[in-house]
Amino acid sequence: MNVRDPLTGRLDRPLAPVSPERLAATAAELRAMSPSWNDADRGAVLTRFGAALAADEDLLAALVADTGRVAESVLERQIVAGLIARWVRQAPALLQPLPERPASLPGIVVGGDAVPYELVGVISPWNFPLLLGLIDAVPALAAGCAVLVKPSEVTPRFIEPLMRLVPDELPLSVVEGDGETGAALVGLVDALVFTGSVETGRRVAESAARAFVPAHLELGGKDPAIVLAGADLDRAASAILWGGTANAGQSCQSIERVYVAREAHDEFLARLVDKAAQVGLTCEGGPIGPIIGPGREDVIAAHLADAVAKGARVHTGGEIERHGGGHWCRPTVLSGVDHTMTIMTEETFGPVLPVMAVDGPDEAVALADDSLYGLSAAVFAATEAEAMAVAARLHAGAVSVNDAALTALVHEGEKHSFRLSGLGGSRMGAASIARFLRRRAYLVNRSEAADPWWHTTKE
Repeated sequence: MNVRDPLTGRLDRPLAPVSPERLAATAAELRAMSPSWNDADRGAVLTRFGAALAADEDLLAALVADTGRVAESVLERQIVAGLIARWVRQAPALLQPLPERPASLPGIVVGGDAVPYELVGVISPWNFPLLLGLIDAVPALAAGCAVLVKPSEVTPRFIEPLMRLVPDELPLSVVEGDGETGAALVGLVDALVFTGSVETGRRVAESAARAFVPAHLELGGKDPAIVLAGADLDRAASAILWGGTANAGQSCQSIERVYVAREAHDEFLARLVDKAAQVGLTCEGGPIGPIIGPGREDVIAAHLADAVAKGARVHTGGEIERHGGGHWCRPTVLSGVDHTMTIMTEETFGPVLPVMAVDGPDEAVALADDSLYGLSAAVFAATEAEAMAVAARLHAGAVSVNDAALTALVHEGEKHSFRLSGLGGSRMGAASIARFLRRRAYLVNRSEAADPWWHTTKE
């Protein structure tokens, strides 16, 4: 396999998958580091790693080469550096032993501690190579685990500069490989985190179950935004435009469908169209980068063609463009859409915002929940109380209120993925470190009785 340059479209770099033997040897080496890592000053080592990562220009250049974008890559590196610093601050308190407490039997006390998995595996996608490669690896390392990461074969250029920054005592390895490499990784680790499509996630989960390895999955999304009557329409239009077109819409939590109260629909649509028309492509000096994933342009084009054939109106964008050999899609706003169209039901993963008028909150919630997915959502209303009342009815793991796609930037909120958007523990919030720990209980008999009554055999 050759790696594609998203800006030029050229297959300019051969993929160099690690051999199965080298993968197994790497896993063994990481396991061997686990005892000393548990005894190390993990915070100091991670802090050193974070500082090196935040300042390294070779890593940033590789991220730009992998994705064809600049602004999002700068932000991605910044977010990861902040992620590392946050876990260095939070982890020590979260890893404290449980306080002793009396049990239900007299004379017995219960305590406990947490035991990290020796080796955690991470299989990560191409849309945010650094962030989604490390968003799970960092708390696992902070918990005391060794970590083996296999990023997407679509974006492998960042691996080499990243590995040059890893301190010798940090049990982290990021390896190059394809789907076969990821499949082999499952049987080598003690716990697994996967981010990617539902189709691949099913296969990963089945393989992990056969290996008796706990798996945490974050999969696709078709995130809705609801704009109620009385909402600040200018604010909603700006937030939804960003939420649907950042990284050219290539994010799991991108806004992919918009439901607007009928009385506000026309004004909201006009504002959104006006704002979207002013957002250009990076090849023209604008913020919208190229389509990164091979073949994604065909999916976007098919969704748009289906919508137009069924009566949708295109207000901005609407076509796949070629510039310098790469594929691009301008911010695309559609109206006249409904749920017979694939663009309202299947993940598009592009900068496309279909807008549908609804008759009040009940219809908005019903349509928003008419989905196989339940990753996140957004609600805009005249008051926070009104927005919260609607947010509480949505089948979604995180709801941005009077904003959109905040889970991309705010990682403190504990959440789960609903429906086909995932399985397992929360990736966000302080509780996310618990995915990499097993709880061990200590049951201590402090009774002074020589022969406690519950040990006595009755005849």
